[in-house]
Amino acid sequence: MQEDLDAPARKRAHNLAHDLVEKLTQSILLGQLSPGDKLPSENAIVQEHGVSRTVVREAISKLQASGLVETRHGIGTFVIERAAEQGLRLNVDTALGVRSILELRLGLETQAAALAAQRRSEQQLLQMRQALDDYQRLLANNDSCVEADRRFHLLIAEATGNVCFSEIMQHLGSAMIPRHRLNAAERGAADLSKLGQLANLEHEAIFNAIKRQDADAARAAMWLHLSNSRDRFSAQG
Repeated sequence: MQEDLDAPARKRAHNLAHDLVEKLTQSILLGQLSPGDKLPSENAIVQEHGVSRTVVREAISKLQASGLVETRHGIGTFVIERAAEQGLRLNVDTALGVRSILELRLGLETQAAALAAQRRSEQQLLQMRQALDDYQRLLANNDSCVEADRRFHLLIAEATGNVCFSEIMQHLGSAMIPRHRLNAAERGAADLSKLGQLANLEHEAIFNAIKRQDADAARAAMWLHLSNSRDRFSAQG
């Protein structure tokens, strides 16, 4: 009888640990916690997330098993450098490679945008807005806006609540931004500033749909953005 009573409590603790693992993993994959960074103390995590010490210890154990962190006794738990993935090799250094990545993203990010519209938090929405504001400021100053562009797309992946989206987007890195990958010979006389301005308008449409929590509109806006990007670069190829 006691075992039956304890089962729901164990299940709740397991679910809380799973949720905490997801949150910490997202922070690592998005670069909010970098290799060498020390995780907050056990007490700090308990206070921040409102969970028990048992839940925190289970979550840390799972992160260790995933090869994301290591615990140094008496010092703390640290993010470690992830081993290079051997199973996925992507050629993103040519125009053909750029178009191939865009085709991959058409499938991946349209669904991510729809899920983000359904699941995003207000904090995540504020972070997306900040990324777009940074993008516009950098574009206006004729500075590189690749980091802000990449951050916006990563935040959408994070807002899905599904770590698999964040992980594959993190793997793509700066390759997800076509303007960054084309070499000078292939760019030719292409006006990358104009491309950046067009992308900005498309980003705003994606953001507004996610803000309204309109999954169908978010999916359509992302599809339009990525298909337009593909067509623009196909025209230059």
